[in-house]
Amino acid sequence: MDKLILVRHSETEGQHEDSPLTKTGVRQAQALATFLEQTGYDFDRIISSPFLRAIETIKPFAMKKGLSIEKDERLEERILSHEPLDDWEEVLHDTFQDPELKLTGGESSKEAKDRIQSLVKELEDHEEGNVLLVTHGNLLALLLQTYNREIGFQDWKRLTRPDVFLVQKLGGEYTVERIWDR
Repeated sequence: MDKLILVRHSETEGQHEDSPLTKTGVRQAQALATFLEQTGYDFDRIISSPFLRAIETIKPFAMKKGLSIEKDERLEERILSHEPLDDWEEVLHDTFQDPELKLTGGESSKEAKDRIQSLVKELEDHEEGNVLLVTHGNLLALLLQTYNREIGFQDWKRLTRPDVFLVQKLGGEYTVERIWDR
């Protein structure tokens, strides 16, 4: 893998896996397509969360480039709990503090990070060229921790919809750069 572009989905109607983009989210997806074209990177693969909001976010770019969108469940958003949580943001904060914290029916930060890292490891082990991954905010923040251990809850809060990061190996070390500038 040469370059890895990480994309967080655009604004949505809700959090359910079939939640569509809002009108603003549709405009954001169009702006994202233009932005990705202007980066000048050629992409060999687009791999996305199977959730509708992720697919709709990258679809305009994929169509412009004539690329298929591969779906991978390892890019799905992390579930904190199967029970409704009024204080979900507090719980999310706590999971950044304690990566092993796991609620009923949920996934710990460590489990979610291991899940997405397994996909990235597969990509690193093969000559894939440039790959674009489309995922969700919490999972994106956890993946960014792989490259910068200081990433935490406040960094998750600062993510925009959409958001874009470039990961590449320079001099044997991985670097991460936020390249979304809108």
